[in-house]
Amino acid sequence: MFKLFKIVLMFIMSVTVTWAAERSLEHAVADDAVQKGLKDIDDTRLETANLLVKIGGIISPSGAEHDRAAAVAEEMRKIGLSDVRVNDAPNVIGRIPGRSGKALVFVATLDDLATVAENQRASGKPPVIDGDLVVGPGTNTSLTTVSLLSAAKALIDNGFTPEHDIVFAGVAEEETGLRGMKHLYAEYKDQAIGFVDVLGEGSSISYGALGIHWWKIHAYGPSGHTLNGGTPNLNQGIARAVDRILQIPEPQIYNDRRTRLNVAVLNSGSVFNHKPEHGWFSLDVRSLDLEHIQSMEEKVRKILDDVTWELGIKFEMEVVSDTPPGQIDGALESSLVQTSRAISNYLGNDPRMSNAGSANLNVSIAGGTLSIGISSSRGGRRGYPEEWADITVMQRTAKNVFLTAVTIGNAVAN
Repeated sequence: MFKLFKIVLMFIMSVTVTWAAERSLEHAVADDAVQKGLKDIDDTRLETANLLVKIGGIISPSGAEHDRAAAVAEEMRKIGLSDVRVNDAPNVIGRIPGRSGKALVFVATLDDLATVAENQRASGKPPVIDGDLVVGPGTNTSLTTVSLLSAAKALIDNGFTPEHDIVFAGVAEEETGLRGMKHLYAEYKDQAIGFVDVLGEGSSISYGALGIHWWKIHAYGPSGHTLNGGTPNLNQGIARAVDRILQIPEPQIYNDRRTRLNVAVLNSGSVFNHKPEHGWFSLDVRSLDLEHIQSMEEKVRKILDDVTWELGIKFEMEVVSDTPPGQIDGALESSLVQTSRAISNYLGNDPRMSNAGSANLNVSIAGGTLSIGISSSRGGRRGYPEEWADITVMQRTAKNVFLTAVTIGNAVAN
């Protein structure tokens, strides 16, 4: 009987170990190996800052991320991540293998704004370390990628083995349509227990997704010299359309759902004495609810059709960016969100909680997979020649990723 009891007990213990969901933060931070990992992140401050100089100095505008992806892949291999690869997106992906067949996926952005790339070219030199800052264009966004690498190194160097694969991914084209994240989600959606979109140290945590659709609305009309008559005039059509679009009622009716509509850019003509034949204006449509976005866009199309009928000015709508909305029932109360909040508290933050994220996490939330975005100020002057990143924020971001891997990923030192 005792032998049978022992066999059953060993079986139960085996199942418990194999399928343990996660470690509590309280349990994790009491572990000497975890404290050693956090200390390693502090002790490699200069090494990490120099890595940001290297990665951030690589010109990487959206759609041209291959060089930065290759450099990140090289660092992943040096650290000891498994199965490192750069795919066609191009995304760069590496992992720490787990036991469950599931994965916790950390995401950082590889691409920069076009203005950042212009500033990098104009500078002609890499960023520099200046006290607690890394100064130079390209540093602000790359802070998050380097934080992932710092966290991964602390996990590997201290012999952590996770329950679930810990996946570290740098994704392309976040600024221009989330193409890289869409590729990553297609690859991991059936395996992922959650996605963590790393945008900073966690002073803000997003667990829902605000839908954002950007359009470029082109207008076409007859050209001609001022002396040849004024109408129909392309700018008259643009003005009439914009005036009516800004009166669409959904933003007032559904203000509580963060429903918004904006026209920010008007572009047409170049000389005083000539009617342009082509112009365009921007359209920014947002809401937590896809039906409100679709309703506003339907009204916009009706307005454009009406103005075409009235003036003969023709319009075409070009998609610039399509960021999907999404809400997951119970997300705020989930272990992923509440553990992330506890980690932020532990690192000295009182995070603002939001159900209206608008970055890579939108793709996975819209697909129905629990996801969070941890964000904060990373530095300043992004898009300007004097852009800078805060080294201390980079370290706290790495610690947040490290602790999330240890808890949600149930990573234990050997």
